[in-house]
Amino acid sequence: MEIFREFTFDSAHAISSLPEGHKCKRMHGHTYTLTVHLTGGLDPNIGWILDFADLKALVWDEALSHLDHRTLNDITDMGSPTCENITLWIWRRLKPKLPGLTKLTLREGQNSGCIYTGE
Repeated sequence: MEIFREFTFDSAHAISSLPEGHKCKRMHGHTYTLTVHLTGGLDPNIGWILDFADLKALVWDEALSHLDHRTLNDITDMGSPTCENITLWIWRRLKPKLPGLTKLTLREGQNSGCIYTGE
């Protein structure tokens, strides 16, 4: 069985290693959509893998509270704040607390994104 929950957050970033004139070298923002996928067995008493409210609280506390309405370049352990590195940063914060985590999808706006299924 697999469950998922979707989250949105807004952040700003600039990709400083890009060549002069590239639009993403300038500071800009995105509304990101994060989808967190988990697998696991059903709790026989309740009939679910994990309470969605508990998942929401954990994702907020461990990751999104550090990203929402922030400048991603200020997060020193992220590296260059590309969609891929943001996804890795989130994974590394969530996986120890969510052993059933199987996939993260991070959309940067509506047309682009990254899917990560683990190291």
